[in-house]
Amino acid sequence: MRATYLYGAGDVRVIDVPEPTIKQPADALVRVVRACVCGSDLHPYHSMPASDAGTSMGHEFIGVVEEVGAEVTTLRAGDFVIAPFAISCGRCEFCRAGLQTSCALGGFWNDAGLGTGGGQAEAVRVPFADGTLVAVPGVDAGTDDARLASLLTLSDVYGTGWHAAVRGGVTEGSTVTVIGDGAVGLLAVLSAARLGAERIVLMGRHQVRTDLGREFGATEVVPQRGPEGIAQVRELTGGGSPIVLEAVGHRPAYDQAVGIVRPGGVISRVGVPQYEEAPIGFGSLFLPNITLTGGPAPVRAYIEQLLPAVLDGTLNPGRVFDRTVALDDVPKAYAAMDDRTALKVAVRP
Repeated sequence: MRATYLYGAGDVRVIDVPEPTIKQPADALVRVVRACVCGSDLHPYHSMPASDAGTSMGHEFIGVVEEVGAEVTTLRAGDFVIAPFAISCGRCEFCRAGLQTSCALGGFWNDAGLGTGGGQAEAVRVPFADGTLVAVPGVDAGTDDARLASLLTLSDVYGTGWHAAVRGGVTEGSTVTVIGDGAVGLLAVLSAARLGAERIVLMGRHQVRTDLGREFGATEVVPQRGPEGIAQVRELTGGGSPIVLEAVGHRPAYDQAVGIVRPGGVISRVGVPQYEEAPIGFGSLFLPNITLTGGPAPVRAYIEQLLPAVLDGTLNPGRVFDRTVALDDVPKAYAAMDDRTALKVAVRP
């Protein structure tokens, strides 16, 4: 079968690899219907050292179950499923608490320890299938593209935006600032609006994206960055934003969050941090009683809650996809997202 591998910074290839097989009785095999490229995939795309072996890529996919292991009880061949970006057993204390990204037995796609490949491929072996996969009745590979795109967001970016808003404490009447106009930032806007936020300030510089953000619920857009952007948000929010959702992961975005948050407020980070040190001390977070929260979203815990509005068309988070490519064209998808000519690219194997 064909699968995407990264061999070093900027070196994406689609190669022939063996078909996955059932290895453990809790496994399932899923034939991929849609996958995509994530903004977090661009981090290794920018920085991965050259490697002769390469690493498989992709952690967001939906598809159809082809085969299940002897211990799988909730799925059968032919089921259409959503695969969250984290693999989870569904039984440990963390899974039972809705924190599947800390599963005691699970992990992530492209994990040598679990023997998992990536989702940017024709098929994927799924460990702990009962705990990981979510079956979606009434959907199949022939479902319309728009609906499939929205279902695909539930594997990561919509659930991650939702996690940002939930961890930030967004409720009816909240004032929220979202930093970042990528797919996660835009879906954090959608999530904040869904949770009843009255005012949502979106910090982003790309008008096509921020226009979509307005359609998702942003009430104001601030394109400025640095001190100018901080001053603008503080003025708009009357001295600082009570809730800040940081959806970028780079240090300047974190500094911006610290600059705009109101004393007693919350910073919820879901952008994968690309830095090790950042201000959390007396003057930055301690003295003004700022709460810092967030983390990798346990999207498996949110899928059933978010799914009905996607299935009935009330919400269309799949609008963040502005391009679809064939699997063999995935290198072009990385390049397009890297140079910002595409917001988020879906992959059709």
